[in-house]
Amino acid sequence: MRPSLVIVGAGPRGTGLIERIAANTPELYAGSGLDIHLVDPHPPGAGRIWRAAQSPLLWMNSHAEDVTMFTDETVAMDGPVRPGPTLHEWAGLDGRTFADRRIQGAYLRWVHEEAVAALPPEIAVHHHPRRALRVSGSREGRQQVWLEGRPRPLLADLVVLALGHLDAELDDEQRALAAYAREHDLTHLPPDFTADSDLSALRPGEPVLVRGFGLAFVDLTVLLTEGRGGRYEGDDTYLPSGREPVLYVGSRRGVPYHSKIGYDWTGERPPLPRFLGPAEIEGLLALPGGFDFRRDVWPLVEKELGFAHYHRLFTVHPERTSIAWTDFEEKYAAASDTVERENLVASAVPDPRDRLDLAALDRPLDGVRYATHEEFQDGLRQYVEDDLNRRHDPSYSPDLAVFLGLLSVYGQLVRLGDIGSWWHGFFSYLASGPPGPRLRQLLALSRAGVVKFVGADMAVRAEGGVFRASSDTVPDFSVEARALVEARLPEPTLRRALDPLLRELHADGAGETPDGLLRVDRIDGRVLDRDGRPHPRRFALGPHTDGRTPGAFTRPRTGGPAFRQNDAAARAALVFLRDLGADAVG
Repeated sequence: MRPSLVIVGAGPRGTGLIERIAANTPELYAGSGLDIHLVDPHPPGAGRIWRAAQSPLLWMNSHAEDVTMFTDETVAMDGPVRPGPTLHEWAGLDGRTFADRRIQGAYLRWVHEEAVAALPPEIAVHHHPRRALRVSGSREGRQQVWLEGRPRPLLADLVVLALGHLDAELDDEQRALAAYAREHDLTHLPPDFTADSDLSALRPGEPVLVRGFGLAFVDLTVLLTEGRGGRYEGDDTYLPSGREPVLYVGSRRGVPYHSKIGYDWTGERPPLPRFLGPAEIEGLLALPGGFDFRRDVWPLVEKELGFAHYHRLFTVHPERTSIAWTDFEEKYAAASDTVERENLVASAVPDPRDRLDLAALDRPLDGVRYATHEEFQDGLRQYVEDDLNRRHDPSYSPDLAVFLGLLSVYGQLVRLGDIGSWWHGFFSYLASGPPGPRLRQLLALSRAGVVKFVGADMAVRAEGGVFRASSDTVPDFSVEARALVEARLPEPTLRRALDPLLRELHADGAGETPDGLLRVDRIDGRVLDRDGRPHPRRFALGPHTDGRTPGAFTRPRTGGPAFRQNDAAARAALVFLRDLGADAVG
């Protein structure tokens, strides 16, 4: 019987794994037969998120030149580099274009086909357009992967879960809100993939409370405005169709994610990692009592991001500093705590706008109060306008250095495993925000009265037969509505996943983090049980694990943490299957 590998999930993560299997096969598995079974109800390559069947109005939130599925020499891996085109090179697009998601789906389908074609002829790939329901089997023997609508399981020597983003059952708060909505004939849309949500219940002209100010909110506004026949005249004016609801939006921060940076990098890159690299990660992992993110990790993150920022400021804009870079760098490296660093910065960087203040970036409305709702609308529009101007002005290129620092930090933190959920949200807010044109559109929608801002720490109460929202940002303002939309993705927790495979995995003893993520070995992605033992025949990659990365694809020449993980998992799988075959022959 030929060795068999089952990959559950044929989207970009599963595709990346196949690409790494093809790259490593000549070294590790040459001349041996293998059946690879891809299990996914959605098309291989594109998967659910990037499928062709979605609105062409929905964009990627990255420039086309910043999207690749191929490795380069910056990826720290043992396997060979196999270069390939970025999205803009493959599609013949201007590199600064924000392509729609269907184009990205076509790119991913092509990458998948190329990866499969690169496999040697003795390795066969079979696609099963079904859902996987559960995995059974002992640690020592073949695994059984049970599929929906199929009475007999697929037999697998190894199973890799590359499930991507998943639906989840409602938490206690969402269940209570849903029950209240049913009781009072209201509309409640829980966390979901916006492209899959039924928005027909959101009626023209009626107020809708929206909790969430990230990328799901951007998709929501697109589908409820242009998607209902509205259009933009220039950059500043929105012409309503009359079919739009009125969206009252707020969130924990009360502001939208920061705009994508709108200029290119020039000159020397900051030499990263500097204060948070492999040695520091090993030190954190070796702490006798384990590490605490805020106490042990965050100070290193702050120092690393500050180094990236000031390296750029001092080397490119020395006229805005008061001492030489060499002197600053020496004192910065020697500073033992945040207060010492802040004092150094205050003395060496005269203009506060040139200083990096991560706390103020994270919570810009903390302590800010407006007397009226109208004043807050003006104030937040000015905030967004200022952010857009800065993110498109290369004289503030230290911001782009911080972005590169964030990518470097993320690549290192992946090695720690469970670091909690806060970091992922902070990273997305600063580094993975919407295209600048989307925020220009948000300003136009605000001026047109289609979008209204509520404020920070937006509170939603279910009372009086309606939903009510308020925020301390505008103490005397509240709004009521018969519809509430939770504009965010479901949390990728193990025990609340609607995916039956993950729930069965949890019941079978798989380990989970305090945040509910599937625990995996930080080296090769093997699934850990509750005692921390790696399963020899089960691997997992993606956002449902504590080894989650910024995404399944990445910006070229930035290390690609997902690519590094894919390579490690592919090599471990090939070595296991090779040795298994050798044992069988022996």
